Amino acid sequence: MSLRPVLDAFERAPAAADLAERLPARGQALRLGGLPGSSGAVLVASIARRFPQRLLAVVAPTPGEAERWLADLTQLVDAGLALYPQREALGEDEPHYEIAGERAETIEALLQGQLRILVTTARATAERTLVPAALERLRLRLAVSERRAPGSVANALEQMGYQRVATVTEIAEFSVRGGILDVYGFGMAAPARLEWWGDDISSIRGFDLTTQRSLDELQEVTVLPVSTRGMAEEAERPAVPPPSRTTLLELLPTDTILIEEAAGPDVDEVVRAWSEAEHHLEIARRLGEDVPSRSAILEEPDAWRGRIGAFPRLLLRDERVDLQFGFFPPDRIDRDLNRLRGLLAGSPPTLILCDNEGQLERMEELLEEGGRGGGRATLAIGALDGGFVMPALRV
Repeated sequence: MSLRPVLDAFERAPAAADLAERLPARGQALRLGGLPGSSGAVLVASIARRFPQRLLAVVAPTPGEAERWLADLTQLVDAGLALYPQREALGEDEPHYEIAGERAETIEALLQGQLRILVTTARATAERTLVPAALERLRLRLAVSERRAPGSVANALEQMGYQRVATVTEIAEFSVRGGILDVYGFGMAAPARLEWWGDDISSIRGFDLTTQRSLDELQEVTVLPVSTRGMAEEAERPAVPPPSRTTLLELLPTDTILIEEAAGPDVDEVVRAWSEAEHHLEIARRLGEDVPSRSAILEEPDAWRGRIGAFPRLLLRDERVDLQFGFFPPDRIDRDLNRLRGLLAGSPPTLILCDNEGQLERMEELLEEGGRGGGRATLAIGALDGGFVMPALRV
């Protein structure tokens, strides 16, 4: 990954250390400021690097913005990245096979625990889609008051590739002591401790790996598989229930960190989709087509607001700011080499990204003309949508 120095410089910023200590809990939002250009994508990549057990979901207002996020993150992370695109049409069926296939592949990767960063749009999170029962069974969702014996949960975790240990100290482990089960899975903010009364789950709490002390109470946890090898036989049974219609937000683990530009534009997109869907469905009915109800293909906006608000959220460009990064947009160069050389002679050091080797070599030649050199500049092959200036590096 040629852009590792960008992540290193980002993590030296004081606000990056503050963010690591202030990641929001479920139902909370942290509003960030001073993140111009592609620095938001660097922030997401940094969180993924610092917290490899957490799942991150970028919710963009539009497909174009989602593609920009995806392109930037592709340059910044090595693996575990996927796009969940919104439908091209507002109906139940997706006429474009490529989009339909990408949606199905992303859901499968999500439920198999293969994703670390998911990029999507606000409308896509409100769209209901058919999910095969075999895929739904790949995850394990446990809730307070649910009747499910401890032995059944332990067997399910073993099938999902979790290692049974005496004391949980790492991800992908679980332990059982009487009516208490500890588990630490991918997508969880912290390991969870479940207690039973008979066969009923009586409480769920997070706990500290170091002290093993219980933390805040939780209403439910979602456990994603480490491996699906042990579940293959069950998942491929011919006699399975019919597919269920669900939204992406219902499939995400409850501790997934959502990253949004701001809350307002996302709400507007969902409300617009809800309104337009009724118009298109009414036209189809007049043409004699058998179409589903609007609520069968989209989640109602108020219900969507409540569902998305239950996740931990980072808002990057909201009006109110809780944590200021203080990065700046880059200076305009306008193809003026003298201005560029003057900029490179100052602080902070500069990373210039070039699309290919030929462009990099030509830039080196231009900066070396006149024997003045490139100042405090490093050239690398890569591309980000927009530049930004951090205390330790100009990109």
